[in-house]
Amino acid sequence: MNIAQYLDSTYLKTPAQSGLSNEETLQINKDLAQVAIDSNIFAVMIRPDYVSEIKKYIQERNSNVVVGTVIGFHEGTHSIDEKLTEALKAIEDGADELDFVINYQAYLKGDLELVKKEFVTCTELCLKHDKIVKWIIEIAALTDSEIADLTKNISNWAEENFSDRVANIFVKSSTGFYETADGKPNGATFEGIKIMLDHAGRLPVKAAGGVRTPEDAEKMVNLGVKRIGTSSALALIKNQSASEGY
Repeated sequence: MNIAQYLDSTYLKTPAQSGLSNEETLQINKDLAQVAIDSNIFAVMIRPDYVSEIKKYIQERNSNVVVGTVIGFHEGTHSIDEKLTEALKAIEDGADELDFVINYQAYLKGDLELVKKEFVTCTELCLKHDKIVKWIIEIAALTDSEIADLTKNISNWAEENFSDRVANIFVKSSTGFYETADGKPNGATFEGIKIMLDHAGRLPVKAAGGVRTPEDAEKMVNLGVKRIGTSSALALIKNQSASEGY
């Protein structure tokens, strides 16, 4: 299996989180892009602040590596207007794909209308600009029944509003930054992904976090996921085990 074609090679730490300078962080992003170019990895997934530079870097090397970024990251509680503003800037900077953190906390409080409005409004913006949009539901924060219900709602909203574009609307498992108790997984699990796949309808599913070995990656693809988010893409394609969760 050519696992590289399924991978979103990911670096999402801010300089404050890593203790590095902005220049050092930019260099990490450039290195990530170069590895993706050299190894035919499908996409890089980076913070919005670095989209413009990395898009330029990839274009200068005549590569087709896709540039993805995250919106409303990582809490998902940003207002719809804030997410739209961040998304439009990322699109203008050259992002090909936008991974939004859905307001799962609003969902957990029962405010389904807000979550639906956010989904429809932000998805419409992305599709208008011919971008791929992915919705992170943060499965570690949800019960199995909530994973099923939220995934099903997203699928229904997509069918109701964008039935001819559903192939460009993903449901994604995790941010990789959610803090769990007692060492529980904070990313994709086979059980969680199976629930998502069972309720996503025609929407593709992205497994992010927790895919640590080539065997895990192949199993995820065989389950039916279309993309895998990982900070250890090179290790996976070299048939090595990853050292980090995302």
